[in-house]
Amino acid sequence: MLYFIYDKTFEGLLTCVFDAFFRKEFPQRIVGENVQLPLFSESFRVITDDTKSERVLNALRKKISKSALQMLFVTYLSELEGIEIVLFRYIQKALTSETCIEMNFADADVLELSKVYKKVTREEENIRQFVRFQKTADGMFFAVMEPVHNVLPLTAKFFKTRYADQQWIIYDIRRKYGLFYDLNTVETVHFERLDISPETGKLSPEKLDEYELAFQNMWKDYLKAVTIHQRRNLKLQKQHLPVRFWKYLTEKQS
Repeated sequence: MLYFIYDKTFEGLLTCVFDAFFRKEFPQRIVGENVQLPLFSESFRVITDDTKSERVLNALRKKISKSALQMLFVTYLSELEGIEIVLFRYIQKALTSETCIEMNFADADVLELSKVYKKVTREEENIRQFVRFQKTADGMFFAVMEPVHNVLPLTAKFFKTRYADQQWIIYDIRRKYGLFYDLNTVETVHFERLDISPETGKLSPEKLDEYELAFQNMWKDYLKAVTIHQRRNLKLQKQHLPVRFWKYLTEKQS
């Protein structure tokens, strides 16, 4: 079995495609650099090359639509085990087929990527709905998240537009990186140490704006006041608001 080893970037995956066609050797698995390979397996280490990846992208643009090309990136962000080889096979078929494969759901790889795409975009929508910001003492709006899939890059444009007049940071504590908006551009940030509560994602009170806790309490009091307890439907709540997000929601904290 031939393994391609790459750096776990989308550009690296596209480089895998280029090298496979160039070498006329096609992998059965594509894995990251720290994966333990089976005994007696063959391997080829792929060095990410922007020129090669761009050539693959240009070739794909002639074969599939913009939406299908976006789907490839979105499904890559799923980080699901084995997603790389499914993407590789899809790209290989797209480049070699005489007809467009986008709607050929009889093909197992086309169908699988369609399913994964729905999962990732659903998680993206969850993040848009369930992020809760805290205003810090220096005027920054800060929020943490812990999505199943790596959807933070997909939300950048939405949050930049939605909160264009305030500086904010949205931090993915599972992957240990975040997005920082400085009123002009969105950049990636990393923190060596993040002083937040692991149970709620809340910053310590001394780091918050002087009115932040009061606003949080007012929000909780308002929701309590408008809730009709006789009509509470916990099962329906869990259906529309996944429990894994509850610990980060101000309104769900006591």
